[in-house]
Amino acid sequence: MRENQKSVDAYKESIDLMPGGGVNSPVRAFKSVGMNPIYMDHGKGSKIYDIDGNEYIDYVLSWGGL
Repeated sequence: MRENQKSVDAYKESIDLMPGGGVNSPVRAFKSVGMNPIYMDHGKGSKIYDIDGNEYIDYVLSWGGL
């Protein structure tokens, strides 16, 4: 499991600011797998990076803005 404490903290803060914490997709909400959403920071080519510095391959391919 990757370290994602910054994403957890961002989600907890955003719940008070936006409906659903700003997560508008059931897939992105990660509720069905018992996780919190991951907040992305930036992307380059086929890679995306979360606010914790973790690197992912972008298999979703532009499903929403970063």
